[in-house]
Amino acid sequence: MSALTAHVDVPLDRGAPGAARRAVVAVLAGWGFRDPDWVDGAAVVVSELVTNAVRHGGGCVALQLEAHERRVIVSVADGSSVVPRRRDPDGVGGRGIALIEALAAGWSVQNYKGGKRVLVELHPCPGAGEW
Repeated sequence: MSALTAHVDVPLDRGAPGAARRAVVAVLAGWGFRDPDWVDGAAVVVSELVTNAVRHGGGCVALQLEAHERRVIVSVADGSSVVPRRRDPDGVGGRGIALIEALAAGWSVQNYKGGKRVLVELHPCPGAGEW
């Protein structure tokens, strides 16, 4: 069993979340992930990660996907060391982490010199198998 990996450079503009969503949907389809609800959930997670990176991260934004059979990990790196946090659910905005937690199996942050990488492990895709 080998892993599949894809890297996507994300533009630093308002169109970044949409570009990232389209790229992720295309990559996942190319890898054989076909469950539409699961793919939509993956696209929402990526959109939230990229939105946060563009809004708060600074520097370049890099998106990576890794697939190990039915398990997929998406990560977004940016130039900020500030760790995302859950915000007040009654406040305006700031619901991205809560949304990610609802759609994913888990998430973590890796800090490195010059920034951070937010990793999200998606729930296994129904119907996807080994390649």
